[in-house]
Amino acid sequence: MLLVIVLIACILFIVLSSTKFRIHSFLALLFAALAFGLLTGMPLPEIVQSLNTGFGNTLGYIGIVIVAGTIIGVFLELSGGAYTLADRVLKIVGEKHVHLAMGIIGWFVSIPVFSDSGFVILSPLNKAVSKRAKISLAGTAIALSLGLTSTHCLVPPTPGPIAAAGILQANLGLAILIGVPVSLIALFAGWLFATRVASKVSIDPNPEMSEEDIISRMKEAPSPSRALMPIFLPILLIVLKSICDFPSNPLGTGSVKSFFDFIGEPTVALLLGVLIAFFLPSKRQKGIFSESGWVGKALMSASTIILITGAGGAFGKVLQNSGLADIIGKYLSDLNIGIWLAFIIAATLKTTQGSSTVALITTSSIIAPLLPALGFSSEVGRSLMVLAVGAGAMVVSHANDSFFWVVTQMSNMDVKTGYKLQSLGSLVLGITAGMVLWIISIFLK
Repeated sequence: MLLVIVLIACILFIVLSSTKFRIHSFLALLFAALAFGLLTGMPLPEIVQSLNTGFGNTLGYIGIVIVAGTIIGVFLELSGGAYTLADRVLKIVGEKHVHLAMGIIGWFVSIPVFSDSGFVILSPLNKAVSKRAKISLAGTAIALSLGLTSTHCLVPPTPGPIAAAGILQANLGLAILIGVPVSLIALFAGWLFATRVASKVSIDPNPEMSEEDIISRMKEAPSPSRALMPIFLPILLIVLKSICDFPSNPLGTGSVKSFFDFIGEPTVALLLGVLIAFFLPSKRQKGIFSESGWVGKALMSASTIILITGAGGAFGKVLQNSGLADIIGKYLSDLNIGIWLAFIIAATLKTTQGSSTVALITTSSIIAPLLPALGFSSEVGRSLMVLAVGAGAMVVSHANDSFFWVVTQMSNMDVKTGYKLQSLGSLVLGITAGMVLWIISIFLK
């Protein structure tokens, strides 16, 4: 109980300090992480190690991706390419269907690509489409975020669901077969939330750009196909890496696999996207790649996002190492409430420590020996449990989740707005998936 009370107090501190008292979110997160460790009696060396490890590991995974993605975004914006691409997208989907389009794009991309990498890659397009359609960035950003999350937690080959299927000895093909329609129904609920709630919050995608500026910039802009390449190529390479990593080894185990494993790493794939983005401007001004040029502008924009994302990782690592998730997981495992047991344990672990993948793996380990007692030992039952764990692992994305900070910082949201939209949206998404799976389990298990 003490751990839970301290966690709630720390979350309230983060929200109030960064909104009411205007303390930078980077410091608010680090102070909260330090306070949590001290108040819960963690050994002092472990607190320091958790802070350093959480910060370093998070940046080691996503830091370069954020920098590369921001550089691509700046070159797409300043070259006018983002707006020519946005015009093409709007002609295809129409201005009334932008939220649905971004949600579906996110749904597809996150099947092979981690959700945070996907959001970084697609953020320039999302901002440009929102600007051209003259709608709030809040709605489209949340539609994209929830689309990415729905497949990130429910549809292999994302690592979390694959690991859960392995631990629960579930049929991977069956899990995919059920997971795809469930994730689409969850996405529909996420789209409704994005259009009915998030879109009502006004966020200008680019307040510095007027319509006249956009028209002027588009006169020398690259074609939509050229503008698409810095976005499309990294996604394609990451997808090829995922295909190479299938257990069946469709591309063999030799040099071809090694090549795509390397070139398909998000860091390498995004850096190749950066090189392509360098060729977007029709006229490359002197110093465009310098500290005072377009690259310098991108690095300045990325620095804040990186620091806050790393601090979020530090906060999450302190929570993980405190043992909070293990204690709550063991307590909940004594309950016998069918498929909701997996959902509640995963949701609790996700909310307390931040990582959906950790929640998926830990919950699956807790649930595995309970499957016969719960009546889910058949092939269908095991697959349903994998997806129930995934649905719970969506709930709820907040301050200890690095993805929360990627979404909010790249969409110009403050912390309070992030909780109102990203956190509540992930709750709607997860509960919808859980309800659908519960109904399916009544007829099939």
